[in-house]
Amino acid sequence: MSDTTIKFSRIDSAKFFRTLNKRINSYFKDNNIKKTGNWKLYLKAIVMFTLFVTPLVLILTLDLSGWIQALLMVVIGIGMAGVGMNVMHDANHESFSSKKWVNKLMGSSIYILAGNDYNWKVQHNVLHHTYTNIQGHDEDIDAGRIIRFSKHSKWLKIHKYQKYYAFFLYGLLTVNWAITTDFKQSYQYLKRKLSYGKFPNPVTQWTKLIIGKIIYYAVWVALPLIIGFAWWQVLIGFFIMHYTAGIILSVVFQLAHVMPNTEMPLPDEDGNMKNTWAIHQLYTTSNFAPKNWLVRFYTGGLNRQVEHHLFSNISHIHYSKIATIVKETAKEFNLPYNEYKTMWKALKEHYRQLNVLGQKPTLA
Repeated sequence: MSDTTIKFSRIDSAKFFRTLNKRINSYFKDNNIKKTGNWKLYLKAIVMFTLFVTPLVLILTLDLSGWIQALLMVVIGIGMAGVGMNVMHDANHESFSSKKWVNKLMGSSIYILAGNDYNWKVQHNVLHHTYTNIQGHDEDIDAGRIIRFSKHSKWLKIHKYQKYYAFFLYGLLTVNWAITTDFKQSYQYLKRKLSYGKFPNPVTQWTKLIIGKIIYYAVWVALPLIIGFAWWQVLIGFFIMHYTAGIILSVVFQLAHVMPNTEMPLPDEDGNMKNTWAIHQLYTTSNFAPKNWLVRFYTGGLNRQVEHHLFSNISHIHYSKIATIVKETAKEFNLPYNEYKTMWKALKEHYRQLNVLGQKPTLA
């Protein structure tokens, strides 16, 4: 990652964000609504946890055929991604509940998803939400050398074919998360003294990380082996679960940021960005399938990335309501409001963007 200090512009002569923020606050005040979750979110949390846990109980307690077990592992993967997007995500943005202990408890669900709360908050809340789509600062657009998500990253010959293989690699997201990523991130973030809130004691962080991984593998690997499943059955099931969750989470993210209509601006040589932070979010994020009820329900409102990036302190259950305010205000100030009407259209455009980024820069 780059050591350059990024400084967003403070000049917003038209006062876009001040106006928008005032209108959003008025909406919640006038309707006497809390910005955090309500019974709809809590009910959704039950649905997602049920999708995640119930299939595992069935696999461990019933004598099922291999194909049924494999299908249930797919369902677990769907539930895993669902818990991540609907419960863990809001909670670690402190928008799940108005009570801090509830947010902390629900945010800790990341441990049953093979992650670590410290690493996630630094990568997502600090790096991604602050430096959205800025090469060298936003780790979410850094896929190593294998996939080129930004025109500013180095081009390799293999990238000519990324439009064919990228979607297959997306499924490895949480596999890497479970095995290696957390250890690398803890080392890097602690070394750079990064944190979201109070900086953790390094010994405490490493202890939580190691104990969390031991418990995770005890549940998903050791327990099935003890019950009597063959090692290869456990390995296949583990991979199916993570691959399902990984491809869902990856696609949802890519459709929000790696698109033809989203920019990937760079700072000048002094680290200065052209726009204010809020206006930067409008240029670098995109919504998709805003009127698709199933997409909206399952992705935890992450199909409305514009609203989420501007107001991550607001629970996703309110995004549909505040979207009209955001869209109208952006139009009023002659600013972009990126959006694809359908999931299929967004998928096609992302594929097209992979193709564009895969071409040799001198030929593109």
